[in-house]
Order: sequence, then structure tokens, then C-alpha cells
Amino acid sequence: MDIYKELFLMQQTYATLFSLSNKIQVKGDKSLELLTSRQYMAMLSIAHLPKDETTLNNIARKLGTTKQSTKQLITIIENKGYVNVVPSKKDKRAINVKITKAGEKALLVVSEKGIYLLEELFQKFSSEELETMWHLLKKLYRFDGEEQDGFEEDGDLPIDEDNTELQLRVLKEFERRRVNAIKNGNMM
Repeated sequence: MDIYKELFLMQQTYATLFSLSNKIQVKGDKSLELLTSRQYMAMLSIAHLPKDETTLNNIARKLGTTKQSTKQLITIIENKGYVNVVPSKKDKRAINVKITKAGEKALLVVSEKGIYLLEELFQKFSSEELETMWHLLKKLYRFDGEEQDGFEEDGDLPIDEDNTELQLRVLKEFERRRVNAIKNGNMM
């Protein structure tokens, strides 16, 4: 491949990722309502960490950001009443962030809206394309040798029958919309 074309493709990929990240964040902030996209991801990070390991450093690592940025996010979420900050039992210098009952309810509401947002974002992608994109993005994340501390493991929030019913209802709607998109030739 021509070296100039390769440089062009890298520049365009970087610019597209940068613009796309901002566009998705703006769209998510409008769609999720109770929380911004960053606040929602911070709460998901907390839910995906072991209870005694919800420190600012661990949350920041999950988010791929700094401890200072995470501290600002947590302060805003704490002011909304969705999390509490408590001293760590493992490390006297650290704090743990705990999701409150109000936070659990907010996460449930935002998660439903989030599924519809995901449906809108990814409706034109097949399962195979989504899997390929995920693998390529994880490969890109490792450009500096650091692995992504992802969200693959189950979260630590209680799931009751109402949550399961909600998820099934939303996922059925997601599948219905995807089938319609395929029928109407909207998947490209």
C-alpha cells in the first residue's frame, strides 16, 4: 500500500473516531436524561467492580480516563444522590464509591433509554459486523500495550423480575426494529 494513502487512512480514522465519540456523547446526553453519558458509564463502572474495589483509580481504569476526571464525575453523581463515597476498608488512603437505592432506580431508567440509544446507533450493523468492530476497537485500545478493563463480567446490581421483564421487552423491540430495517433494505 502507498505510504501516503496509509497515512491518510490513519488520519481519517483518528478524525472520525474523535468526531464520532463527541457525537455519540451528545446524543447519549440528550437520550439518557437523568445522567450524562459519562456519568452513566461511571455508574456502570462501579457496578462492574467488586464491592470493596470501587476506588477512584479502579473506576478511572475502567473508563480509560484520569483519577481527577473521575473524581469530578463522582462528585456530580454524589450531589444527585446516586452514589455515596465511603472510606475504603482495604486502603486507608482510598475511598470506595457505592451506588445508592436512588442510583439503582436511576440506572434502571437510564438503562432502558440506553438500550434504545444502542439500537439507534447500531441498527444498521449485523451481529458479525458488531463483533468485528468490537474486536478492532479493543485492538486499537491496546496501541500502548494497555488492555481495556471492560464490562464483560456481570455487574453487581441486584436484578429483580421487573428489570428482567424490562430488558426482555426492550430487546424484543430492538429485534423487531432490526428485522424491519433488514426487510426495508436499510442495513448497509
